[in-house]
Amino acid sequence: MFEKTILNYQELELRVSDHANEGVMDILNRSVQGSEGGMRFSFLNIAERISAYKDRVRFISLYRKNKIAGTVGACYRITGQGSLKYPSTYIKYLAFHSVYQSNTKDRRKKPVTEIKTEPLDSFKPKTLELFSKPYILDLPDVFEKDKHIMYAFLESMNERAKNLVNRAGFEYIRSFLTVAFSRFNPKPDPRVLKLKESEIPEMKELLFDFYRDYSLFTADYAFQDNRYYVLKVDNEIIAGVSAVPTINKVYDIPGVWGWVMMKVLPRAPYLKRLFSPGEFRFLVFDAVFCKKGKESLLYYLL
Repeated sequence: MFEKTILNYQELELRVSDHANEGVMDILNRSVQGSEGGMRFSFLNIAERISAYKDRVRFISLYRKNKIAGTVGACYRITGQGSLKYPSTYIKYLAFHSVYQSNTKDRRKKPVTEIKTEPLDSFKPKTLELFSKPYILDLPDVFEKDKHIMYAFLESMNERAKNLVNRAGFEYIRSFLTVAFSRFNPKPDPRVLKLKESEIPEMKELLFDFYRDYSLFTADYAFQDNRYYVLKVDNEIIAGVSAVPTINKVYDIPGVWGWVMMKVLPRAPYLKRLFSPGEFRFLVFDAVFCKKGKESLLYYLL
């Protein structure tokens, strides 16, 4: 494990490490993701999720007077195939100490003398420049003159995060919709099985063929912790999915359905098992595969 300083400016310091130290974990566990008016939540099993990256994660952390003020994770993978194949870094786990978050309400409550913003404002451009230099992170097989993709997913209402990544030189590519899927009474299906280790090469071939024209697809973490499931018909893999257990604490969900989920579901006798804001357990589906023409069977797998 390592931790090193990559930038110093007055009382501010930028460090990169290949692990989440105590300060990083503290700020991540305390951080509330999202923005005012949008969905706001915090991760509850973040240590487990980070450990899955092993030596392929880096944390870039900002320190002020030797105390951590913010951090961001850089998760390495190989994406795409053929001419689309590149070393890539997925930027996630962005978190700042509450006193550094530019919330208008907070600024009205606190005297301006509490935080000296000048060093931080001057330091910010120097920090953002580093996102065009992934080789300084000491990631495997990442070199100074090589092409490299860095990307992140942002909530559409999080103007602060969008402004930050725009200043770092990131370009908007496209939007996507997150779909929640649940069943009241899921039933076992004998066709659904955990993928055997001996079947991983076959499943990789199916995935690579399925996503051959997708530039950001990766199978690097699809088979982590033996959590890939398949649906078989006549011993043929028809559909597959990696199911990643996740636990969040939810504070706010916008809109009418958000109000129903936060206020009604947790109190309804039959429905409360679907959603518990204090400890919302769900699965993130990744590396989804389905044989062409068999899309209707995918729902049985899910």
